[in-house]
Amino acid sequence: MQIRKEVLRILERNSRLTPGEIAVMIGEDEEKIKKVIEQLEQEQVICGYHTLINWDKEEAEMVTALVELKVTPQSGDGYNKIAEAIYQYPQVETLNLMSGAYDFLVRLRGKTIKDISLFVSENLASMEEVQSTATYFILTKYKEQGVTMIKKKQDERMVITP
Repeated sequence: MQIRKEVLRILERNSRLTPGEIAVMIGEDEEKIKKVIEQLEQEQVICGYHTLINWDKEEAEMVTALVELKVTPQSGDGYNKIAEAIYQYPQVETLNLMSGAYDFLVRLRGKTIKDISLFVSENLASMEEVQSTATYFILTKYKEQGVTMIKKKQDERMVITP
């Protein structure tokens, strides 16, 4: 069990590492690490391998928004059927059931603020179960998934001593 957790922690920080590199890092056999990774994938503990991209540096015309949804759960299905209807949209990056003042937190990406606004009004707010929405546009990403997205500015002033 400990090897599983070590492998997961390592892959979470850098999914490009090979089983051989991971084996060296934790002092295990490469074949054993391969089997652990395969088992984690089969059990859907590892659900995919992703690259964290700072899209602000690559695409100037992408907007990210967080949308709070207050909904009325359906009898018998609870929140699951509503969630399934929402996460089918390609604009939806993340969907979480929350505790607190609202029920769902949706992370959306679109080309413009208008695109996201239209998506929210036409697709989310118009759902029968949705009582209210609140949309927040992300202006600057400082840190994403544990990675700092903005480099600190270097102090380029010269030191002058008497």
